[in-house]
Amino acid sequence: MNLKARYIDMESAEYTCVLHDDDAKEIGVREQDRIRIKHERNSIVALLQTTDTVVNKGEVGILGRAYGILGPERDEIVEVVATSKPESVKYIKKKMRGEELTTDEIRAIVNDIVQHNLSNIELTAYVVSLDINGMNIRETADLTMAMVETGDVITFDRGPIFDFHSVGGCPGNKITLIVVPIIAAAGLIIPKTSSRAISSAAGTADIVEVFADVNMDAHKLRAVAEKVGGTLAWGGSMSLSPADDTIIKVEYPLGIDPHPQLLASVMSKKKAAGANCLVIDIPTGAGTKVPTMEKAQAFARDFMDLGERLGIEVRCAITYGEQPVGRSIGPALEAKEAIMILEGSKHPSSVYEKSIGMAAMILEMGGIKDGEAKAKEILESGQALSKFREIVAAQGGNAEISSSDITIGKYHYDVISAMSGYVNSIKNKQLVQIARAAGSPKDKGAGILLNKKRGNRVLEGETLYTIYADHEAKLNQAIDLARKLDPMVVESMIITKLPINSKYAVIEDSTCNMYEKN
Repeated sequence: MNLKARYIDMESAEYTCVLHDDDAKEIGVREQDRIRIKHERNSIVALLQTTDTVVNKGEVGILGRAYGILGPERDEIVEVVATSKPESVKYIKKKMRGEELTTDEIRAIVNDIVQHNLSNIELTAYVVSLDINGMNIRETADLTMAMVETGDVITFDRGPIFDFHSVGGCPGNKITLIVVPIIAAAGLIIPKTSSRAISSAAGTADIVEVFADVNMDAHKLRAVAEKVGGTLAWGGSMSLSPADDTIIKVEYPLGIDPHPQLLASVMSKKKAAGANCLVIDIPTGAGTKVPTMEKAQAFARDFMDLGERLGIEVRCAITYGEQPVGRSIGPALEAKEAIMILEGSKHPSSVYEKSIGMAAMILEMGGIKDGEAKAKEILESGQALSKFREIVAAQGGNAEISSSDITIGKYHYDVISAMSGYVNSIKNKQLVQIARAAGSPKDKGAGILLNKKRGNRVLEGETLYTIYADHEAKLNQAIDLARKLDPMVVESMIITKLPINSKYAVIEDSTCNMYEKN
């Protein structure tokens, strides 16, 4: 059937079109069926919605970006025909039954994800089936390569290419800003791409965006990396493993991150970016994505096995993740802290030591002996700061950037301790929730600055942490949430007094509610 194309200014996760009820009956289709729309040499497959009001008879409404991809002029005639479900739906059902998929079946699923041929329901079924039934290492390698082959692949004129990645789950982990310039200053090439925050307070791309442009295509990434030795780019600005971006949109509302998909997500982007040698940081402990040492070791084995199949040398570092790295959480606060380390500060020690340790592993993969000593030399001599400024300038930022240039939120609130004692524990997830309530990562100046960390002595009336915000209303929201979540536990050295029945002793709860009027 030939119909007039009508643009509908709405977006949908999948390609969507709208037909009048009468036209749908004539074609023989109903809601959620698939329609192929053809215009000149272009065509799309869209999921159908029907109506008797939104479009007129003789029109096909096409939502958002699907219209742009198809490319018709307003009211131009397009051909509309019914089409069947893609073959990959059968393979998704196969994985739902817990069966192993072939290489071609996995490739078909990924192709249909990239081409937006699957409905949200079908894509959700795929993600849930991976979460429940998993994949073996062969399937995961095939999934990874299928994700690579459906996007851009960067080839460099020189090598080897080094890379670094953290699986996340530990707030304040801003060490990429220090590791990359150390590696580049040593003469190695490290074209680092990073993500924005999904559920965290700040992704590396959010932090770098405070002082430089993180948006670059594959051509610019290659040019900058080959010129200055490293990049601090947002992976989402280029088409590296585009299937992953679509899958994440389904994972996020479900709150799941299937293990094989996590592995494929990380490794497909590294493979597409030309990595030969990769160091992976796996934070572990309560409140992280990988809560136990046993799971962390299993993660590491899977990454190394997958790397071997993909031709990437992978080494893993299992790191302490039960409290934030450093004292800052949030884009501007983390940027300021990282730049202070580059400027010569050795504090916070957790940021300094973790950065040195990660950089040392990469340097040794590059054939540099005693990587730790070399990393310290590069950092403490100012070479890393100089290289950092080169990278920032190449990405459109200030070539003389300093920590004093970073502006943090103008509204703040000090959370104080109502008792003396010691910080017994810090709840990472609750701190992240508070930072996000304050506006992070969208509001660059929002976040949290910790005055105390686990094991620190606290006096009554001392500040435990400060909440920063760019907007007063968001600061108030964060304060209210902080009072409910109580993310820092302060305890005295005496937990209970015995005997219980003694007239001289009572059981006391020494956990401190740390909120007093500021």
